[in-house]
Amino acid sequence: MPECLLELGLLRPLAEDPALLGAVPPDIASNELRRPIERAVLVQQHTIAAIHDALIAAEDVYREESRGSGTAVRLLRGPDIIDAAIQKARDACVEEMLTAKPGGPREVNHLARALPHDLMIGARGVKQRTLYQHTVRTHGPTLAYIEQVTAAGAEVRTLDELFDRLIIYDRSVAFIPDPLMDVNTTALVIEHPAIVHYLAGVFDNAWERAQPVNMSQDHGRPPLLTDETRRAVLRLMIEGHTDSAISKRLGISTRTVSAHIKKASEALNSRSRAQLAYTLAKSSLVDDAGP
Repeated sequence: MPECLLELGLLRPLAEDPALLGAVPPDIASNELRRPIERAVLVQQHTIAAIHDALIAAEDVYREESRGSGTAVRLLRGPDIIDAAIQKARDACVEEMLTAKPGGPREVNHLARALPHDLMIGARGVKQRTLYQHTVRTHGPTLAYIEQVTAAGAEVRTLDELFDRLIIYDRSVAFIPDPLMDVNTTALVIEHPAIVHYLAGVFDNAWERAQPVNMSQDHGRPPLLTDETRRAVLRLMIEGHTDSAISKRLGISTRTVSAHIKKASEALNSRSRAQLAYTLAKSSLVDDAGP
């Protein structure tokens, strides 16, 4: 006799003779199996409701105090707290998500964590626009991620130089790193309408200047926009930035920075970095059409 019949309650000892087993109708057996689970679920639902009722008053007081302070800006500490706040805003988002992600190619584990969330919010009909730097156009994992989210309706563009990280949901709440603290463990959540409106305007202006990332039919990489990146490198060099500072701002390696400067020097027959900077500053090459 299969043991599963006893475990599922389809066979039970008879009351008049426990040595004998009697059949139990499946609907009755199913009801008996479900009852303790449903009771446990009900208890958990009551617990969730009690937690919500206990904290809703505190949340109202907290929000009112934030509005009264005139800032509506909160400091979040710790990756778990930041992730929870972003998840809450993402779940409440119904119209638009704007994201700026500087620093060049993204880490593979970050892409793997972000992809399911971005596909899910896209499936809800939320419009997504994301800004990266040009260097992601040569990074396979980031391009694979872009291909999947754009296929789901998202739009992605790139710039040579991009402002700091930014996420805006429905133009009502924004997340930015705290520049005075560790950007990996702290963040600011902003709900002041004027500040969020300003940040959304900064994003929109950058979006208009950015180049769309369009994956080709044969899944090839999009254009590299080398000339634009070289002009950005040379412009920053003229301003006196070091190779290290330029690489950080543009999301490229110092070796790539040096290569762009070297090619420009060869094209203009410059014998030194100072001579190259002087030649470029006196011309319009960087602003119009790079060497």
